[in-house]
Amino acid sequence: MNAPAYDAGSMGLMLNELRLPTIGRLWSDFAQRSDKEGWQASQLLGVLFEHELAERAKRRLERHRAESQLDPTKTLATFDFGVVPMVSKAHVMALATGDSWLEQGATILLFGPPGAGKSHLGSAIGHALIDAGYRVLSTRTSELVQKLQAARQALQLPSALAKLDRFDLIILDDLSYVRKDQAETSVLFELIAERYERRSLLITANQPFSGWNNVFPDPGMTVAAIDRLVHHSTIFELNVESYRRRKASDKQNARRRQLPNNNDEGAATTL
Repeated sequence: MNAPAYDAGSMGLMLNELRLPTIGRLWSDFAQRSDKEGWQASQLLGVLFEHELAERAKRRLERHRAESQLDPTKTLATFDFGVVPMVSKAHVMALATGDSWLEQGATILLFGPPGAGKSHLGSAIGHALIDAGYRVLSTRTSELVQKLQAARQALQLPSALAKLDRFDLIILDDLSYVRKDQAETSVLFELIAERYERRSLLITANQPFSGWNNVFPDPGMTVAAIDRLVHHSTIFELNVESYRRRKASDKQNARRRQLPNNNDEGAATTL
């Protein structure tokens, strides 16, 4: 029995229906090469499937990167571990693979003054986890609180929290800037409670736990939130001078070195 022949048009239609765009783009060239080099059918199919899967993985990575809202410049490659000697690079690299801590719904807490590199480190871990196949969302805590508060007012808070469940990690940046008098931040506690031991959080904060009474509506909620966060947690304290302040100081010192020495100019004039 002779195998049926298919023209390019019918092949394109079938591959489009099967949603195999990469094979649709490549099959003709590989088929010609297969005919010339005498490939077995399984070899041709294997090569085409391999390219389709690789392209799908690439597109999926691009989608996850875009939805994460991470700063594309803040990666592990651009993070200067030398400036924060109290942070173990080996430990961070281990966390960046995901694995068991994400499965446990554990938390990473990054404390330090403004400009210490907390947001950069959190973003870098997020990018690495996306590379490892996880889904990440990065957001300012105040922005997410506002969205969850709006969902509560529309009686849609459970639905909003359920949608966030698709992310293996949510990065809550600048938690300390949330204030309980700005919004009913009990929704933040509900997010923490909802994800406890199921889905992970990474939180950056300028203030230690003792300052979190400014965030939650009552002291009991503050204690309950902290208790859940520290139960399965890794805590990094980046107690270093602000990166922005260091850069500004370095620029100022560089300008001073470039200026002519006033004493020398005076001596030359006198002569």
